[in-house]
Amino acid sequence: MITQMQVKGLMFDPYNNAYIVVLRDEDEAEMLPIWVGKSEASAISLALEHVAPPRPMTHDFMKSFLDAYNAKVISVVITDLNEHTYFAKIHLMYEDSEYAVDSRPSDAIALAIRSEAPIFANESVIRKQSSEELEQWLENLKPEDFGKLDS
Repeated sequence: MITQMQVKGLMFDPYNNAYIVVLRDEDEAEMLPIWVGKSEASAISLALEHVAPPRPMTHDFMKSFLDAYNAKVISVVITDLNEHTYFAKIHLMYEDSEYAVDSRPSDAIALAIRSEAPIFANESVIRKQSSEELEQWLENLKPEDFGKLDS
């Protein structure tokens, strides 16, 4: 079973010196934080803010490449969490056939935003990540904690 998620924000985790992409379901009952590197967070932030870089970044290039061949990103799915590593699939439609391509979640999310494709997470991933301590920490975040990224 999968749940549709939305990117609710990006934030910096000073304890792990990493960025967190916060995904939430439509009802905001489920939350999935995904830790990513600075360059991945920057790519997601640019897409969320609809900022076009002077030269295409990797995800912009991939979107242009798919467009040139009339391929479409139909969805991305966060598929698994194993030993603190997330896994994802990008689902593509090309010439009436659907393909699923293995991806890092950060790349899948960045491409989904650029393609306006929905983001889903397997419920098993949400359950694995849902520890009481983590939920409590995330629930106490304030809107100002979700600032813009440093460039």
